[in-house]
Amino acid sequence: MPVQISRRAVSLGLPALLLTGCVTGGAGLVSRDEWRSVPNADFDRWLAGFRVRAVENGISEATVTRAFRGVGYVPLVIERDRNQAEFNRTMEDYLAIAASEERISMGRAKLRQHDRVLQAIEDRFGVEKHVMCAVWGMESFYGTREGDAPVIAALATLTFDGRRGRFFGSQLMSALRALDRGDSTVAQMRGSWAGAMGHTQIMPEVLEDYGVDFDGDGRRGCWDDDPTDALATTANYLARHGWRRGQPWAVEVQLPEGFDESLAGRTRTRSVASWMNMGVRDMDGNRVPDHGEAAILLQMGIEGPALMIFRNFTAIRRYNPANNYVIGIGHLSDRLVGGPPIRGNYPPDENGLTRAGRIELQERLTAQGFDTGGSDGVIGPASRAAIRAYERAQGLPETGVATDELLARLRQTG
Repeated sequence: MPVQISRRAVSLGLPALLLTGCVTGGAGLVSRDEWRSVPNADFDRWLAGFRVRAVENGISEATVTRAFRGVGYVPLVIERDRNQAEFNRTMEDYLAIAASEERISMGRAKLRQHDRVLQAIEDRFGVEKHVMCAVWGMESFYGTREGDAPVIAALATLTFDGRRGRFFGSQLMSALRALDRGDSTVAQMRGSWAGAMGHTQIMPEVLEDYGVDFDGDGRRGCWDDDPTDALATTANYLARHGWRRGQPWAVEVQLPEGFDESLAGRTRTRSVASWMNMGVRDMDGNRVPDHGEAAILLQMGIEGPALMIFRNFTAIRRYNPANNYVIGIGHLSDRLVGGPPIRGNYPPDENGLTRAGRIELQERLTAQGFDTGGSDGVIGPASRAAIRAYERAQGLPETGVATDELLARLRQTG
C-alpha cells in the first residue's frame, strides 16, 4: 500500500513483511464477524467529539451520521497494530511468495484480460502495465484478497487509540470526504485493519490526493469490482513520485572478485560507468546500459544476489519503504513479461539452511505425520507448529525453529 503520504509526508510504517492473505498482509484472512466492536464508553465520548470536528472540517452532517452509525471500538484492529512484525522474511523467502508460479501465472492472465485499459493507463501516466499489475498482485492477489475490515471503524479505533492518532485521524477525515464525494458507501468501504482499500490497497489520503476516475463514472472507485480506477490511481501515484517509463527498477549484476561491500547500499549512488570501471557486469557478463545514477543493493549480504538499482526503485519505495517489498514488486513485474528468476546464489539462513533444505525439512516433517501446510521453503506458523509437535514427540526442547541439525535428525528418523 502507499505509505508515504503526500501532503504530510508521513510514513505509516505498516507491515511490509507480513505474509498473510497477500504478500504485504494488508488484506489478511479474517471473517467479518471477527471485526466486531465492543462497548467502550471512552471511545463513544471521543467519537462524539470527532463528529463535531468532521462537520467543522466541511463534511456534511448526513455523511457523518451515516458513516458513524453503529461504529464502535474494534479490539482486533489494535491487536493487529501491535503485532506487525510477526514474519521477518529474507529476500529469498519473500520472493518465493511474491513471485510464486501462481502469482506469475495469474498476473499474466490479468495482463491479457485487462490489456486495453492497462495500455490506456500506461499511455496517460507513463507507468508500464506490468508494473501496475505487479502492485495489484502483491497488494490484493489481483483483487481476491482486499480485506474485510470496516474502514471507518478501523480508522476510528486507531485514531482513538492515540499511538499514531494524528496520522490515522487524517486518514479518517479523508475517508469521510470520500464518502461525502460519493466515491463509496459505508458498507462498501472495507479493507485492511489499517484502512488500506481496494485492489491496490490505497490509503484514504492517497485516494484523495492521487485518486483517478479513469472510467469516467464520476467516482474514484478503488473498491469497484472493476480494477480500472485503482490501477490508474496507483499509476498516478508512481508517476508523480518519479517513475521513468522505459527504464528498469534494477538489474541483477555480478560483482568482481574482492568487491568492497562498504560501497553497497541504497543511498550510495554513483554513475553506471563508475560501477562498470570497477568490474561490475550484468549476469551475462555484459556492461549495464546507463540508466542514470545507480546503487548496488546487497539485500542478503555479499554472498547473496546483487542488484544495481535505479530511480524507479525509489519510486516503488514510496509505495512501501521496505526493500524486500520493492524487490518483490520489481521482480514480479519482470517475471510477468518473461524475465528470468534471480540467478545469484542465496546463502544459508542464520540456522544453516538453504531454501532447498527448508523445503526438504517441510517435506520430511509432513511425511512423518507433522503437517507443515505445504512445502514452499518459507517457515511460517504451520511449519513452526509442526516442528514443535515433532520435537515434543521426540522428547526434545520445543523451539519451533528450523535448523540444519533438525533436518539431519529428520533424515535419520525418516
